[in-house]
Amino acid sequence: MLDPQMQAQLKQYLANLREPVELVASLDDTEQSAKTRTLLTQIADLHEMVTASFDGTHERKPSFIIRRGSDAGKWVRFAGLPMGHEFTSLVLALLWAGGHPPKVDADLIEQIRALEGEYEFEMFFSLTCHNCPDVVQALTLMALENPHITATLIEGGSFQDEVEARDILAVPATFLNGEVFYNGKLELAEILSRLDSGADAKAAEKLSAKDPFEVLVIGGGPSGVASAIYTARKGFRTGIAAERFGGQLQDTLGIENLPGTSYTEGPKLADNLKLQAQDNAIDLMDLARATELKPAAKAGELHQITIANGAVLQTRSLILSTGARWRNLGVPGEAEYRNKGVAYCPHCDGPLFKGKNIAVIGGGNSGVEAAIDLAKIVGHVTLIEFDTKLRADEVLQAKLRSLANVEIVLNAETTEITGDTKRCNGLVVKDRETGEERAIALEGVFVQIGLVPNTEWLAGTGLALSQYGEIIIDAHGATNLPGIYAAGDATIVPDKQIVVAMGEGAKAGLGAFDYLIRNEPEDKVAAAA
Repeated sequence: MLDPQMQAQLKQYLANLREPVELVASLDDTEQSAKTRTLLTQIADLHEMVTASFDGTHERKPSFIIRRGSDAGKWVRFAGLPMGHEFTSLVLALLWAGGHPPKVDADLIEQIRALEGEYEFEMFFSLTCHNCPDVVQALTLMALENPHITATLIEGGSFQDEVEARDILAVPATFLNGEVFYNGKLELAEILSRLDSGADAKAAEKLSAKDPFEVLVIGGGPSGVASAIYTARKGFRTGIAAERFGGQLQDTLGIENLPGTSYTEGPKLADNLKLQAQDNAIDLMDLARATELKPAAKAGELHQITIANGAVLQTRSLILSTGARWRNLGVPGEAEYRNKGVAYCPHCDGPLFKGKNIAVIGGGNSGVEAAIDLAKIVGHVTLIEFDTKLRADEVLQAKLRSLANVEIVLNAETTEITGDTKRCNGLVVKDRETGEERAIALEGVFVQIGLVPNTEWLAGTGLALSQYGEIIIDAHGATNLPGIYAAGDATIVPDKQIVVAMGEGAKAGLGAFDYLIRNEPEDKVAAAA
């Protein structure tokens, strides 16, 4: 299972173990079980503190638990093989079970340990899902820190019957005590917030206690981080308040057009940006969704931002980098069958549609790339484009047209997504030239039709927005309000690309720097007088 290079790397990691780790597997005579036995044997051979046994009796086979040797009540179970995107989760589970301290805020660890009651989590993931590891790792840590919490992490491809029985059509899918807990990505702090009724109040108190910033960036994507790095390096006290650090990068797999980087993946780039922000002493406030802006009444006074949990942050200058989100179709059936056949992430949810007939809506780069990737997994792809021609790059169009299990439908308007109340079973498209409608039987629909700026919360603040809700800025990233700048996909800049967002973020940061040095705060002006 593990090649010599992976074994050497894992051996280095396992050198950090402080106490014994027990691996206990429940196996049958399938090929997957044989691979599981090989994997666990290889791991146990790498360190004397790791032992593997194969006498487990759990109903899910293959599965295995990772148990803390000094406390048998703290364990996590993997059902199926945690390889691919989840291999890192496996490594972390081994380290945490072996007493290696996690790189997690101490307050969150204490919050986990303080939880009372019994929590039995089951979470389904796919090996190609780049959103799943965060949930897997959060639940793993919780199970290994609190004996009242158990976590069973299930690779859906190995337990297809259970996936079908539970009507799971999107991952990550998390269940608590047998009931649906959440469908989608959750950070550790978000999970704890849902379990601990006092978590939001504690977080709000902590944020509100912060001194006013000289620069506050709203949004933790490429543009927001670029802005913050520039102002922090100029010596200004800078903070980033982000609903989700990394933004759309967390939903982006392969990145091949970032100059100087032949290939990377969105979550990896997001991690690198976070490390760089920390290296520059930027105050990172994750899971902090801004809900209200009160602009300063005049230059030299403070702008005020209210966070969803009730916290209030103040700042001399403000940079809005709130990004954008996937655009919804807005047709009957879309909301009703979201996560029940209607999906937005082909990399995450594609494996759940193996061998099935699906549609991709959207003929731009995102839609065509999704159709190409899905065609390798599903039985048939119908790509539906509103325009009379595809808008994707020619090289992508050529690849798409070469695939035998793909049908391209042009000049077509999707008018409805249909279903049987439990899951999607098709859609209706109308020919825009003839008006003729056509019903297509399907088991999944992937929507890839562009982006909507995250600016609704700014309406009524006096900030100038375009007819599409984008923030209007000048060549320096300045808005119409003094001391407020903006960058990235939330603005009128036409090209929504990572490298463009980074450049625009740098410009906004430099603009804020120029504003700050020309507008001293009132207390300093008074002192100078």
